Amino acid sequence: MQGYHILRKQVLSNLEANLPKSLTYHALDHTLDVLKVCNQYIKREKLPIEERYLLRTGAIVHDMGFLKGSTNHEEVGAGMAEVIMKNLGVSQKTIDKVKGLVMATKIPQNPQDYLQRIICDADLDYLGRLDYPEISQKLFEELKNMNVISTAQQWKDLQINFLKAHRYHTPFAIKNREPQKQIWLNKLLDS
Repeated sequence: MQGYHILRKQVLSNLEANLPKSLTYHALDHTLDVLKVCNQYIKREKLPIEERYLLRTGAIVHDMGFLKGSTNHEEVGAGMAEVIMKNLGVSQKTIDKVKGLVMATKIPQNPQDYLQRIICDADLDYLGRLDYPEISQKLFEELKNMNVISTAQQWKDLQINFLKAHRYHTPFAIKNREPQKQIWLNKLLDS
């Protein structure tokens, strides 16, 4: 689809070069992880070409707004993505779908269609994976850097509340990520 490889190179290079180092979680690794999980959904569900393009593009640009700051980063990133896609000659209809994918990742998540459900689950896939402790530690560091929290107890409470409130949206994640997420939640409640 139109300009995907150019967009991918442009955005990933920009993220790598310009994201603040204080973003230990919302770093390039997170974007690549979301892209990898979206690719797994694409393969597993044999999605058609247009949906592959939308999902991959959405994954690449979903946290681009952090280049300008953490406030309303979804809206900011959706706007930044629109400019890039317009310059690549992407149709407004496609741009609007990608912007919808970006906005769907805003917490609390409220996906409106199946692709939005996939990107939401890809964005928080790690909650139900074995690498949750390492990845959540990166988020803890980031939130400390941003002065959102300062103590381990605040972090534990935040994690418990987040895991309790979070819901997966796709059959795959409900079956394959939710059980492990519940294990992590119970470990936090027991500690």
